[in-house]
Amino acid sequence: MCIDILQSVANGIGKESYRKAVLEILGDPRLSFTEAKPLIELCQAPAAPRKHHFFTGGLAVHTVSTALIAKKLAEIFRELYGVNVDEDLVVAGALLHDIFKFYQYTSDAVSGGYRARDDWYLSHDYAVVAELARRGAPDELIRVVSEAHGLAPFSTLEGLIVHLADSADARFGEFIQGALLSKLRDVEKEGCSVYKALDELVKKKGLKTAVQLMLQSIDKLVEEAKKLCKLQTE
Repeated sequence: MCIDILQSVANGIGKESYRKAVLEILGDPRLSFTEAKPLIELCQAPAAPRKHHFFTGGLAVHTVSTALIAKKLAEIFRELYGVNVDEDLVVAGALLHDIFKFYQYTSDAVSGGYRARDDWYLSHDYAVVAELARRGAPDELIRVVSEAHGLAPFSTLEGLIVHLADSADARFGEFIQGALLSKLRDVEKEGCSVYKALDELVKKKGLKTAVQLMLQSIDKLVEEAKKLCKLQTE
């Protein structure tokens, strides 16, 4: 379950106030300042439909990867540049930066996967700042999260590092995803959407297995995807 994985990363945060803020939201990932309800669950959500990590569970994959990249960047920058970076703040900010994105999406019954919902009115980056403030999260954590998407001027190294990690994983995820999609084009001959094929492959086998199949044997990758597509249409 993706929540368990996210909580495992969060439990590595040393500073109690940051760890508590992250675990509280992971334990109850709902916006308390609105009556609007999510149409999908956090663990279902893509990071960005038709963009990076568009598949089921993509948001969780992107979040974990961003947190791990950010932590490593903090270590490198501290070692090489001698700057004082709060690693706990970096990891906490990375785990929270996209956490309410799932409110923005709904299932796409026509083309498969997910799409932006028509009735949502608040961008996730504003929503998370509002929710953190409402729950009494530390000001410095709110500040880092608000800077993570590059919408606010960078005033902290931690905010910049989370932003860099977010961008790096989005670019890498988009590259890997694009490679998988290009290799799966043959499934369209079977009447299956290439996007549905990759989504089913990741849901049933996992992203890591899908990538390994692509690297080992494209024929096996396509064969596995066709099997899953056939099961979906029967």
